[in-house]
Amino acid sequence: MSKTFRIAVLPGDGIGPEVTAPCLAILDKVASQSDGAFALEFQNIDAGAAYYAQHGLSLPDAGMTSAAKADAILLAAMGLPSVRYPDGTEIAPQLELREAFQLYAGVRPIRTIGGVPLPLADPRGQSLDIVLVRESTEGLFASRGKTFVADDDSYATDEMRISRDVCERLFDFSFRLARERKARGRAGRVTCIDKANVIGSLAYFRKIFLERAAAFPDIEADFAYVDAMALNLVKRPWDYDVLVTENMFGDILSDLGAALMGGLGMAPSADIGDHQAVFQPCHGSAPDIAGQNKANPSAMVLSGAMMLQWLGEKHGVSQAQLAAQRIESAVAKAFADGTLLPGEFGGTASTSEIGKAILHCL
Repeated sequence: MSKTFRIAVLPGDGIGPEVTAPCLAILDKVASQSDGAFALEFQNIDAGAAYYAQHGLSLPDAGMTSAAKADAILLAAMGLPSVRYPDGTEIAPQLELREAFQLYAGVRPIRTIGGVPLPLADPRGQSLDIVLVRESTEGLFASRGKTFVADDDSYATDEMRISRDVCERLFDFSFRLARERKARGRAGRVTCIDKANVIGSLAYFRKIFLERAAAFPDIEADFAYVDAMALNLVKRPWDYDVLVTENMFGDILSDLGAALMGGLGMAPSADIGDHQAVFQPCHGSAPDIAGQNKANPSAMVLSGAMMLQWLGEKHGVSQAQLAAQRIESAVAKAFADGTLLPGEFGGTASTSEIGKAILHCL
């Protein structure tokens, strides 16, 4: 019997609507090729900085309700540098979604694609397959909107929150992911990234990691300080499998990971909780190229593939998982000969051209 997945779509700001269009076309295509196993029903939700500038809200209550009822949430890009909250921070409904739905596992694949110009000369840097799992609901981000500034404006403080409940779910998620990857031939190792030598809350983070590691004796567990990991991800990233870290560290290292893939235009992501998930590219709204048909939609398309993979696993729809694999293969095939180069790689391939090339490979 066919399964219809309801997808809440938040195109957002800047290049968001431009990269959303080819992504939805590709998702429609693979759904139509699933022999009726599944269908996709998209519901557009207005949110973001431009919406805030007009209405004084970044994500209306009706939009949050619709997102909560959806089977998955597909989000393109939010925020504009010129539009900010009264405290000076940017408009970020994606953070509101993470907090509201407790999407504690931010999954950031670092997987290279042939034909894309890459920064590492070592051949091992041309075929990376790593996953960074970023805790996405607390850590240093727990201070969002709660910064204390002294009355005399002489200092400001932010709180880092590390809680046992969130950590245990995060680490169990990471070890299960490593176990799944091990079954497919990967190393089966989880590396905890922290600053346990200096910050007490991160020593607590590592303590819980080691406790949970004992429940997964088939998976190797190790750890590294974040500064050393930043160095090692440039010098020898192929040595790693699954990385797990605090929110702010994950925010920074995921961009380093995107650079290893060639750029943010190739970097998909997911924020996953126990019941709901948001899928979005790692890049921002890029207002400097908005409306010019220049943005690389690949990260958005690959985020859509991650969504299908998650939906297929959650609902037992193997054809959705197969469709996800077909999208990934189509992206790889589109870039394989090295001639399809968007502006970020010094080429001229447009948003629509890249979308059509991926569609053609399906």
